[in-house]
Amino acid sequence: MKITLVRGDITEQEVDAVVNAANSSLLGGGGVDGAIHRRGGPEILAECRRLRASHYGGGLPAGQAVATAAGRLAARWVIHTVGPVYSSAEDRSGQLSSCYRESLRVADELGAGSIAFPAVSAGIYGWPMDDAARIAVGTVRSTATQVADARFVLFTEDGYGAFARALGMA
Repeated sequence: MKITLVRGDITEQEVDAVVNAANSSLLGGGGVDGAIHRRGGPEILAECRRLRASHYGGGLPAGQAVATAAGRLAARWVIHTVGPVYSSAEDRSGQLSSCYRESLRVADELGAGSIAFPAVSAGIYGWPMDDAARIAVGTVRSTATQVADARFVLFTEDGYGAFARALGMA
């Protein structure tokens, strides 16, 4: 698998699947989640509401992933994953790693050849960026998948720098 790094807006990526750093409600929020819902349009929210009404009445648990259509995005699908909130008192790195593994598993089920990831949990969930990058890159590198093109899309220079270091580019 080819892994690349992009500084930019994940909602503009022309890939098969865009990963959404969702909250457990699946109904939109701030950060990446809000941007994907705004740019993707009401079709994404409608599918998320159907998921809540059927399989995920209590919300999507941290570390799991589920797909919807991508609405008005350039991608075909949105893979929603819920990252854990960072805690210095409890090791939740397994849950964060699971977000990436589960997203790749869902991408494989969809037949996606390309995927774009944000820095899951590194925004309002407070995960330190360097550690989030280390976990993300290590997990994607070590996960068996049919995805040929994985990219990490970072909105900020700090995020880009952390992922560049984790990829050995800096």
